[in-house]
Amino acid sequence: MVESSARLAGVRVTPQKARRVVDLVRGKAVPEALAILKFAPQAASEPVFKLVASAVANARVKADAANEAFNENDLVISRIFVDEGVTMKRFRPRAQGRASQILKRSSHITVVVTNDEATKKASK
Repeated sequence: MVESSARLAGVRVTPQKARRVVDLVRGKAVPEALAILKFAPQAASEPVFKLVASAVANARVKADAANEAFNENDLVISRIFVDEGVTMKRFRPRAQGRASQILKRSSHITVVVTNDEATKKASK
């Protein structure tokens, strides 16, 4: 059973926009998820694509270290979620000497991939 994770901290995408992309691939097989992310029009799909690919590479390294057979097509995205990161606060000049606040939000994205057999055993 190979379970591997990857985490991307501080990506400059708002959590709300990143969650839209993450919801597209939750529970899907890795090749299908990568295909969806490659052609998704949202800007957040590129960092999520790279993160899923990184989780697959981490799983490959874990399988090689444990002398287990590894097939990328058997991997499934078991968990993927977005947490809120640091918010940068900026100010924009407005009329009559006032200033309004701009919040530049960031996200922490986490992906966990597991073998297809592991998820089948867990569901039984």
